[in-house]
Amino acid sequence: MAKVTLSVIKADIGGFPGHHSVHPELIKIAEAEMAKAKKSGLLRDYCVTSCGDDLQLIMTHYHGEENKQIHKLAWDTFVKGTELAKKLKLYGAGQDLLADAFSGNVKGMGPGVAEMVIDERKSEPVVIFMADKTSAGAWNYALYKMFADPFNTIGLVIDESMQGGFEFVVHDVMEHKKVSLHTPEESYELLALIGAPGRYVVSTVNRRSDGIPAAVSSTQKLSLIAGRYVGKDDPVLIVRAQSGLPALGEVLEPFSFPFIVEGWMRGSHHGPLMPCSQKTALPARFDGPPRVICYGFQLADGKLEGPMDLFDDPSFDLCRQKANEAADYLRRHGPFEPHRLGLDEMEYTTLPAVLKKLENRFKKI
Repeated sequence: MAKVTLSVIKADIGGFPGHHSVHPELIKIAEAEMAKAKKSGLLRDYCVTSCGDDLQLIMTHYHGEENKQIHKLAWDTFVKGTELAKKLKLYGAGQDLLADAFSGNVKGMGPGVAEMVIDERKSEPVVIFMADKTSAGAWNYALYKMFADPFNTIGLVIDESMQGGFEFVVHDVMEHKKVSLHTPEESYELLALIGAPGRYVVSTVNRRSDGIPAAVSSTQKLSLIAGRYVGKDDPVLIVRAQSGLPALGEVLEPFSFPFIVEGWMRGSHHGPLMPCSQKTALPARFDGPPRVICYGFQLADGKLEGPMDLFDDPSFDLCRQKANEAADYLRRHGPFEPHRLGLDEMEYTTLPAVLKKLENRFKKI
């Protein structure tokens, strides 16, 4: 059987209203484009959804990563949706489409991309995380907990097939470099990097014993691509579960704590990442707080059996309560750090335009 490729490609092509959600008509356009691609044989299967104001395309096919046809399908779908978004005067219509024309690959053109090529196992549970109002490094904490922390993942202790550890590939998004680190022996070096998620982002996680892919995230940072603030990255993450990888519950467990991420209002603040159901992934308070949804599928001969909305679960209610309490605490800081991002991150927001107005008024002390 041919290897199956799982591609998750997302873009913000217009918010309704403001930065709140995706207009239902944009979902319909995406559904129609995906259905045509499946009928033609380009796609094996698909799922269209949204998280906040981001349109999410989940696709399976047999064409490998960075395939021109698949990426053009996603790009053309976003362009067609943008045309309607402009007619409806949706906010930020087409804001994630940073190029005038498709050039063979949507990476570097604005949309977020995570792709994984796999040999299907006897049973293939796959989990897709989608976030809104946050940045590409938002998955660092969760991926470390899943694949390197035995207090989160008991399989690291009692499952012999996991005791060889995992390889973390980390991108330095500022210097456009990458490094591979092995856990458990390089856990401290790994934490030294990924504890600074604004610069160091976990790209992929592989099982060391045989190299099989375990997780892959989108690492595209819109501000670095555009050279200015055009909205937050709103990343996606694919994780395989069970059978020598973290169990489903171990994959979800890091999100029982509302860890702090950057993003929120105007992409300029720190806030708690709140796990929520898809139907409540509608960030409203101060355009937030940042949200994450989780869809679970069983892959069967390339078909997506599902989704199951895995955060639509009362066991995450306490986390959501804590997220609201953390949001209250941080909001009391108003424009002060640490609620507002540090100046190094604010460089890619609208703050530099304000500072430029004052530059000639500064005098030597």
